[in-house]
Amino acid sequence: MTTTDAPGLVERVVDSLARLTALGETITDEWTYVHDLETVWVARLRAVAVAVAPRLAESPLSPAALRELETAVDRLVAEADLVTDPHRAIDWLSTLPQATLVALGEAAW
Repeated sequence: MTTTDAPGLVERVVDSLARLTALGETITDEWTYVHDLETVWVARLRAVAVAVAPRLAESPLSPAALRELETAVDRLVAEADLVTDPHRAIDWLSTLPQATLVALGEAAW
């Protein structure tokens, strides 16, 4: 990861959110809620990624810190990918983005 590759890092999370959405939408009564969560969080994460990239370019993290950030996000995605219960998937549709925002140094909300 480069100092400006926050968008690429966030896209890993977006891909994981798509997988969680596919699992969560199997609960028919929650279909709209699940897709609303995905829509809102993907937009927020992408906006933050665009905002973070210039900050990282101006004040770059050390190579070690960048590796730690990348590892943290990869671990979050790996944990989300362990979810097999649709109800837990719905929970993770908020948990994963919030944890990602914290890892990027942003307010979760």
